[in-house]
Amino acid sequence: MIVSTTNEIAGYRVVQHLGLVRGVTVRSRSVVGNFFGGIQSIFGGRLSVYAHLAEVSRQEAFDHMCQHAAEGGANAVLGMRYDATEIMPGITEVLAYGAAVLVEPA
Repeated sequence: MIVSTTNEIAGYRVVQHLGLVRGVTVRSRSVVGNFFGGIQSIFGGRLSVYAHLAEVSRQEAFDHMCQHAAEGGANAVLGMRYDATEIMPGITEVLAYGAAVLVEPA
């Protein structure tokens, strides 16, 4: 699966637009994660517990989006974006979305 944040891919042409695809995950921070994150925040700098959670969440949403695109017959996703919304304190939805397309070499 070719995924691009742009609306075109150099060296390829879009043969067919297949529609919007998305991947969603909802994650929460654990009590242990919050404890260690709180300790890290006292000393400042990178909060590795939360950074890891963010990376895992984005990767999961990205993987779901790619799977959704493949199931629809796409071999690429254009205009890919991420969005995140806090549903309630400590619970966040992460969304990956874009336009599923079928591309071929130009």
